[in-house]
Amino acid sequence: MIKINLAPTDRRRGLPSFQLGLPTFDLGVLFAIVYVAVGRGVGATWLLRSSIESRLVSAIERDKRELASLKATIGEGMKIKAQLADLQNRLKAIQELTKNQARPSALLSAFADTVPPDLWITTMEEKGATLKVSGTAYSPTAVSDFMTNLKGSGKFKDIDIVDAKQDLTKSPRLITFEVVARFEP
Repeated sequence: MIKINLAPTDRRRGLPSFQLGLPTFDLGVLFAIVYVAVGRGVGATWLLRSSIESRLVSAIERDKRELASLKATIGEGMKIKAQLADLQNRLKAIQELTKNQARPSALLSAFADTVPPDLWITTMEEKGATLKVSGTAYSPTAVSDFMTNLKGSGKFKDIDIVDAKQDLTKSPRLITFEVVARFEP
């Protein structure tokens, strides 16, 4: 058999040929490096998460304190609103009283001139425009004079006697009466 060498010949004969070889690869070192890298990654993630957790816990506590102070402020605001509503109601009542203050004084002024000397008024009640007067007198003439004076004043309309009684068992014999009229100032 004949052998033929087809490989190029080395021109520099006598020199050793240069060879590149792969270094030997140790899997234990690779796993150690990966283990350390993963450990550092897990540790860094844990530190990051725990710092985020502590920051969020402190933010929650701060917000709870702020919420408590805001609830106190809102409570004071509601108390002030209640006081404001009470004061507005009082103001309305005072305005209503001052608005209607002239009517009772005009009524009493006009009424005082109509009462005869031998007649006593025991109750006087005004509901709306209707005036209800009760009293006693010594004679029926005094009650009649009282009704005539009310008509003559021009400020009382629709005058009507509702009830008139004389107690015959008592001495002096007093007449109790009730008159209804409408006051127009």
